[in-house]
Amino acid sequence: MPRYVLEQTQLIPRPRAEVFPFFSAAENLERITPSSLGFRILTPLPIEMRAGVLIDYRISMSGVPMGWRTEITLWEPNDRFVDVQLKGPYRYWHHLHEFRDAPGGATEMHDRVDYELPFGPLGSAVHALFVRRMLHGIFEHRRQVIDDLFGAKPNSAH
Repeated sequence: MPRYVLEQTQLIPRPRAEVFPFFSAAENLERITPSSLGFRILTPLPIEMRAGVLIDYRISMSGVPMGWRTEITLWEPNDRFVDVQLKGPYRYWHHLHEFRDAPGGATEMHDRVDYELPFGPLGSAVHALFVRRMLHGIFEHRRQVIDDLFGAKPNSAH
């Protein structure tokens, strides 16, 4: 099975002490996810984030609702955390979120998602035709929302 990688680095003009708590609050995932995915957290909120926490979601991909369960497998406050899919649309999903200090009191946020699709060669074709573009679109949406929320773009609409 081919394993794919999606990486994105974003400069956020706020200190890590402000940025990390936003991303460690599961309820903020809904704010940064495109509404077209129908993303909803099913686990009762608030969720105390730590290694071993399980989080259940509901998403809709191309109008097909499905469950998604992740586990936080690494939790290093203010530095990094990892969520791994236990149940969902991917054969494998490992998402590393890293936060580093950047010049001027900013934060560099780096995401690395390693993922595989099910269904062998059919999954590879679906990736080429649909999934790669969809994931890049989701992360671009996320980038824009984060820029707006944290003031990275002057005069941006909220």
